[in-house]
Amino acid sequence: MTITPRSPRLLLLSAVVLAVLGVALLGMPHGQEQSAPEPSSTADPSSAASAPPDERVTVETAPPTAPAASTPSVLKSALPPHGEGVAGDRAVQRSLEEAWPADLPVGDERELLTAGRALLRADATGVDRTKWPDMFPDSGQVVAPAFATARFRIQAAIARHDGNPNKAVVHLVWAGTDRGGTYTDLRITDWFFTRTIKKGATTWTPQPRT
Repeated sequence: MTITPRSPRLLLLSAVVLAVLGVALLGMPHGQEQSAPEPSSTADPSSAASAPPDERVTVETAPPTAPAASTPSVLKSALPPHGEGVAGDRAVQRSLEEAWPADLPVGDERELLTAGRALLRADATGVDRTKWPDMFPDSGQVVAPAFATARFRIQAAIARHDGNPNKAVVHLVWAGTDRGGTYTDLRITDWFFTRTIKKGATTWTPQPRT
């Protein structure tokens, strides 16, 4: 069971992921273009001269077809290589970081990413749900996982402020195989946190789903 994202920035996150896919499709190799056929040797060289004046001008002054614009080098550098793997995940991670510059202290960001990744894994595969009793009230029951643990992979993740210094959101992009055997990547999930202070120590507490 996946999480229904509540962040108003979900559309922007989806746009970033779709942009990476779109650019990747543009970068896919195509079959070698066929060269233009040579003019027929049997063509009558006097045919152009015999054509009416207006028609002859149209043929002679028609501009050549403009070549397709090349992909900007900045986009080429962000393209994942063909096929799946860690290298492709790095491209998605880079795209997220460029879309949302870091705005949290390094320590807070590290804590949020660790918690967000663990929560997503627990939610998708059922692994270690007992560590989060407030988030998964059914953690003591036997629940069939929505996604296979062996085919679950977090592709990219960032943690950012959520409109308030005491609120944050962890954006995650991930891949997995569901119970029906369908593998899908570039799934999107958001986890929301609030900052609390207990005994002088600051911690980030995940918010239960509504």
